[in-house]
Formats: sequence, C-alpha cells, structure tokens
Amino acid sequence: MPGKFEVYQDKAGETRFRLKAGNGETILASEGYKSKSSALNGIEAVQKNAKLSDRFETKTAKSGMVYFVLKAGNNQVIGQSEMYETNLACDVGIKSVEVNAPGAKVVEVS
Repeated sequence: MPGKFEVYQDKAGETRFRLKAGNGETILASEGYKSKSSALNGIEAVQKNAKLSDRFETKTAKSGMVYFVLKAGNNQVIGQSEMYETNLACDVGIKSVEVNAPGAKVVEVS
C-alpha cells in the first residue's frame, strides 16, 4: 500500500500535512501554514526534496532520542519526523520518506 499525504486543519486554524507510510504510520509532519495552498506547496517541496539524500539532517533531542528534518534547497525545514530511540531506526524513517513521498497521493482529512 503506497504512502499518502494527509492535509488537515489544526486547533489553531492552521493547515498542516503529514506523510503516512503504507502501514498508516506518520513518518513526516509539517509546520502550520496560514493557507491550504501554502501547505500544498510544502507537499510539493517534500516530494521534490525527498529524492535528495543530502536534504535530510539527523538531530538529537535533549531527551537523547533522535529525529530527522527534511530541508528545502533554501535550507528551510519542510518536515520533521517522530522521535526514534536509535540512529538505525531514524535511518529507516528517512528511507521510508524517500520511498513514500515522491508518489504519495494527497487526501484531505477533517
């Protein structure tokens, strides 16, 4: 089952998206956008940049858990992963975004 982008409105009224893998697990989430069109542009940026391994950056949280961000060509973060306990699990998450994002369909959820 292929991945999908879910577009939704958060409690603050901003539009966000999340990329879900074929198993339904969220593998990347966006910041809040003021408009739906901006969020859709963010999805396009993820689809484009997910093909470029140098756009992923692994980071360590204060808790010691690791996560990754996906950056656009201008170095702006366009998505962030969940927290992982190991670097290996984080690497698997990156691979999942690389595989799922380019062809993922976009669906609106309420």
